[in-house]
Amino acid sequence: MNFASDNAGPVHPKVMEALVAANTDYAMAYGNDDLTAQVVDKIRDLFEAPEAAVFLVATGTAANSLALASLCPPWSTVFCSHVAHIEEDECNAPEFYSGGAKLTLVDGKADAPDQMTPDALHSAIAAAGGSVHNAQRGAVSLTQVGEKGNTYTLDEIRALCDVAKGFDVPVFMDGARFSNAIAKLACTPAEMTWKAGVDAVAFGGTKNGLMAVEAVVFFNPKHAQEFEFRRKRAAQLFSKHRFLAAQLDAYLTDGLWLDMAHAANARCHQLLEGLQRLGVPVQTQTPANLIFFTLPRRAHRALTDAGAVYYSAAAQDGALDDMLTGRLVCDWSLSEEAVTRFLDLVAKAI
Repeated sequence: MNFASDNAGPVHPKVMEALVAANTDYAMAYGNDDLTAQVVDKIRDLFEAPEAAVFLVATGTAANSLALASLCPPWSTVFCSHVAHIEEDECNAPEFYSGGAKLTLVDGKADAPDQMTPDALHSAIAAAGGSVHNAQRGAVSLTQVGEKGNTYTLDEIRALCDVAKGFDVPVFMDGARFSNAIAKLACTPAEMTWKAGVDAVAFGGTKNGLMAVEAVVFFNPKHAQEFEFRRKRAAQLFSKHRFLAAQLDAYLTDGLWLDMAHAANARCHQLLEGLQRLGVPVQTQTPANLIFFTLPRRAHRALTDAGAVYYSAAAQDGALDDMLTGRLVCDWSLSEEAVTRFLDLVAKAI
């Protein structure tokens, strides 16, 4: 009953097999191997973007920070939500790797603070720039799936991109849970990115059954050389690059990436239905594979004492009847039985 994070889940066996298979003989270093070239072609095919520039890095923070640094000069600002990962969880890495570009926080929906609204984004971009004394308009960063578990619709993505394009501002998509969003929306990667107006995306894999690899995709390759230099300076150009590529090769073979996302989403849907049936308040409006829910402190403690693992504030001091929020994240390996056991415990706890 581990719902702490999809980062905590195991690597898929087919990915491990691919790593072992790649560990034979010699291969050219620094991404000049045949396997990397094969993976780049697979990603271009997946996104229906034959001219896209594709780069592999080991972490989501590297993908986000280096991509934004390539899109946003140091005298500019990145527009993002108040709860964006680049704002709350990356130790100022985007600011560091961009050479000092700031973040401008954009209001979200009342019931989905991880989703920026077009009106709020328009106001934020309009207020930036102008005088040489101000931060200039740099880039928009939107997260799909959002940090509160909400998933933008294609129309919502298009609306945000239209606002950005009106100011000639590029759009980056933090796609740490990109696959879960695709499974949720039943659309194609192209439809959720460049066809909607997105200029670059971090195609995440680590949260969806890979060991450690993310792909940064620029649909306009004009930023390609700058990203290459930035990746090298950030120590993200791996010499044994084939082991990054091997993970993605398995991921993109026979639709494994989407199968794992569907499995994680199905368990989240099971959780959602079960909690709603029990009358437990769920805050996430359009979940894919993670939800936020509210219970009294005593109930959270009962769940964790019984072996459920997830993030909440239940360990802090306070009255047992205090209502606290917990986060449940489902990964590809989570079983239907584990979710059923958890829901049975919730029923007893309340």
